Formats: sequence, structure tokens, C-alpha cells
Amino acid sequence: MTALVIAEHDNASVKGATFNTVAAAAQCGGEVHVLIAGHNAGAAAAAAAQIAGVSKVIHADAPGFEHGLAENVAAQVLTIAANYSHILFPATASGKNIAPRVAAHLDVAQLSDVTKVISADTFERPIYAGNAIATVQALDATKVITVRTTGFDPAASTGGSAAIETATAAADEGKSKFMGSEIAKSDRPELTAAKIIVSGGRALGSAEKFNDVMTPLADKLGAALGASRAAVDAGYAPNDWQVGQTGKIVAPQLYIAAGISGAIQHLAGMKDSKVIVAINKDEEAPIFSVADYGLVVDLFVAVPELVAAV
Repeated sequence: MTALVIAEHDNASVKGATFNTVAAAAQCGGEVHVLIAGHNAGAAAAAAAQIAGVSKVIHADAPGFEHGLAENVAAQVLTIAANYSHILFPATASGKNIAPRVAAHLDVAQLSDVTKVISADTFERPIYAGNAIATVQALDATKVITVRTTGFDPAASTGGSAAIETATAAADEGKSKFMGSEIAKSDRPELTAAKIIVSGGRALGSAEKFNDVMTPLADKLGAALGASRAAVDAGYAPNDWQVGQTGKIVAPQLYIAAGISGAIQHLAGMKDSKVIVAINKDEEAPIFSVADYGLVVDLFVAVPELVAAV
């Protein structure tokens, strides 16, 4: 058995989600290969070769791969899919865009959001917003899997010495075209990669209060800022700060939730955090059911006091 990991990268370096996916692939048994499909992506291929546990890097280079268009990357995966028993993608926007195309072409069932590998054909995945865990056995010859990265510790980025093999690039499918992107720039850590996250909820009352109360705490802790869906829908925070089932799935070392009641959709996105601190004046708030530390107090009192004490 050999597993293939479809790497996420920016043509210069490998993105963090790939390391977690490699760790999941290693648990499937057999060798682990990594596909780098990019343009002028030699540096990314070299970085992938250093990942612990990877035995081969397949490097396909063509202009059509520069921006990771799903149609083109899927076509590349399909050219080598027959060589692998498992094909794994990070369960990110990119992975979720490519994996179903590959599974459909191979006529196999996709396994989504896998959080645990029990054996080569049996996996665990959350259902019902994480309120239940399904154990799923895949009988297809090729398993197409998206990996919930918070479920696996990342493979080491150094220590490997994989061979790099150049593959013939698949032709541009011509079904989509990259037109441009607007990337939000921030001095803060990226939400899904942050070790500390400070999140605010609807109880903050306005965008101005969200900024006045939560930003100083995030600055003191060097944390990323997050928000509940209610806060985002109310316009207190931008969409890319949303944590939860319909936002981003995170598992930082420390997660501080202020004014968040803890609806199951939010808990599904952060309950794997190593330490959870909840600040809410409602002692019956569901957030306290998953919190390691809880403060039943007005956040407008507690958060400034916390900032002063740090």
C-alpha cells in the first residue's frame, strides 16, 4: 500500500495543513508520497522532500498549476491515481474543491473530514456538528480522503530525505481561469495556524466594542482574533474570523471565548483546542460544558482586567 498526499503550497513553501495530512497518511500503512503540482515550484518540492516520513515527492510543473485550480490539479492526480491505495487531501477549501472531482472520476466514495485512522480501510469522522463520531469502513480499492487537520499532530518539517521525481504535467483543462485575488494582510497569526486564539461573540454588542475589548487582549497574547457566527452576521467581525462548523476549524494551544454562548455549530469548530477559557455572565451557557476554565462574569469587566494582568 502507498498513500499519496496532495500538498498545499504557494510554489515556494509547503503550507501547514500538508504536514497534518502526511501524519494521517503515515497511519494508513505503507509508503507516503507527496504531489507538488505547481509552477516554478522547485522550492516547494524541496521543502516537501524534507518532511519526516515522506519517501517520494512527485513534482509536476506547469503554468496551469500556478494558482492551484481544482480542475487542473485533479487532472494531474488522476494521471497517477492508479499507483495508490490512498489519496489524501487536507480538509481545507482547496482540498474540498479537488477531492470530490478525483473521487467522482475514480467512481469511489469519498471519506470526508477524517479525524482518526483505525486501520487501512477504517476511519473515524465527526457527524452532526461533532456531536457523534462515525466509524466508517471503505471497501473501494482507492480511498479518497479529506483529513480534518486538527485531528492529527503535524509531521516534522525536517528530517526527511525523499527523492524528487519529475512527472509529466497534465494538460490545462481549460475549464477555469484565475482572474485575481484580494488577500487580507494582517500582522496577526493566521487563524487556523495560531497557537492562541481570542474569540468574541454577539454579547460584545458592536464592531467598535469588539475592537476596543478584544484587540488589546489579542495584542498582549500575540493571538489571532476569532468570532462566532452571530458576531460575524451582526457585522462585528469579518467573515474570515468566523470559527465554527460553517467557518474555520481550529485547535490552538489556548482558546479564549468571550461573550460566546457556545452553540453546537461553534463548538464543532474549536472544541479540540488544548485549553479552553470561557468568559460569559450566563452560568448556563453551553460553552462551559467544554471549557477547562470558566469565568461567570461580565466580559466588559473581565477582559480589561485580564489585559491589565497579563
